[in-house]
Amino acid sequence: MTQILVTGATGALGHQVVEFLLQRVPAGDIVALARDPAKLQAFAEQGVQVRSGDYLDPASLERAFAGVDKLLLVSARAFTDAFRQHTNVIEAAKRVGVRHLHYISLQHAEGSTVEIPQVTQWEKETEALLHASGLPVTILRNTMYFDTLPFGKSVEKAGLRAPAGHGVGAFASRRDLAEGAAAVLASEGHAGKLYTLTGGEAVDMAEIALAMSEANGREVEYREVSVAEFVAARIEEGFPEPVANFLAAWFQAIAAGEFSEVTTDLERLLGRPPQTARDFYRVSQHA
Repeated sequence: MTQILVTGATGALGHQVVEFLLQRVPAGDIVALARDPAKLQAFAEQGVQVRSGDYLDPASLERAFAGVDKLLLVSARAFTDAFRQHTNVIEAAKRVGVRHLHYISLQHAEGSTVEIPQVTQWEKETEALLHASGLPVTILRNTMYFDTLPFGKSVEKAGLRAPAGHGVGAFASRRDLAEGAAAVLASEGHAGKLYTLTGGEAVDMAEIALAMSEANGREVEYREVSVAEFVAARIEEGFPEPVANFLAAWFQAIAAGEFSEVTTDLERLLGRPPQTARDFYRVSQHA
């Protein structure tokens, strides 16, 4: 029996990883970690081991990781001391004898100097720490999710307004990326591997707008705006200025080509093509 632990199991990605693991391995082999285990009662009722653990509490992590063979580290939230939290997870895993570490990182262009505040520096430092851990490591560099492209709250009325230029991204659905992670965790042969998990095509914001238009049955237009205009619009919607600038940075990264590479890694793990933009928006419109 191989015990597989998923951190951040109350979050959208971690929760879906556990759901897909349930389709691949016995429920008793799965450990779901949460600060508040009561939020995972539905998993516990299916036989998943639900354990309490906090990234900022190393002792709780050691208790939670006892007996675990494979561990998936889902990144901490932005605007927190994420690298410290990731360090605590990795060090606790080493101390209790976890055999294989997996990390959800972020896609980036080869040799890129693009900086997304609260994100890119952590990813680089965490990947370096993992490789220095002495344990087998698998890195999953996820593209951006269709689900969370940060357009703001006014897409229905104003269309897509973003500082992305004509930049393209090989975006994927969070659901497909979660299934890809579960496929890795549930099988062998991934130690030492780096996977860049992307959709099967690279699309620009105009193509995203077209996919939305087709799904909604009414036109959604894309117009490039300046960073300042985008930030001002998000502040007007109620976002704090640091968050508005953070959202803008993702579109600046798209404009710079940070997510433009298309790989077949996700398709191979899924055993099928990942959702396209048209697929995603059509399904989400009727969900």
